[in-house]
Amino acid sequence: MIAGVADTHAALWYLFADSRLSTPAKSAFDAATNSRRKIVLSVISLAEVVYLVEKNRLPASAYDDLQKALRDTDHVLQEAPVTAEIIDAMLEIPRADIPDLPDRIVAATALYFGVPVISRDRSIRSSNIQTVW
Repeated sequence: MIAGVADTHAALWYLFADSRLSTPAKSAFDAATNSRRKIVLSVISLAEVVYLVEKNRLPASAYDDLQKALRDTDHVLQEAPVTAEIIDAMLEIPRADIPDLPDRIVAATALYFGVPVISRDRSIRSSNIQTVW
């Protein structure tokens, strides 16, 4: 069962135990782990990680480390594909509220699954999408 959707930075910060992850966000990951539920990561976030590695904003190993976690069936993170149903959910999120395409896909993924987004992104947090930060 899915407990939430992580945006790219939240997933990476959890994976690497980065202090920038807020206490409520870490608690959401930990609670999902303890209850054997999953936090899903949209595949759009994988594309974003590749982009950030290419721009030298993330270490070269970040993509491989994230993929390793996603392949581990016992890890809290699980990959979520972008489906037509998620794109349909995107229609319910005004572009003016969340203008960035990857952020809108992440938010639509949460809307589709009926779970919160774990994100510090201001546009997601100020929208009508339930968030944890």
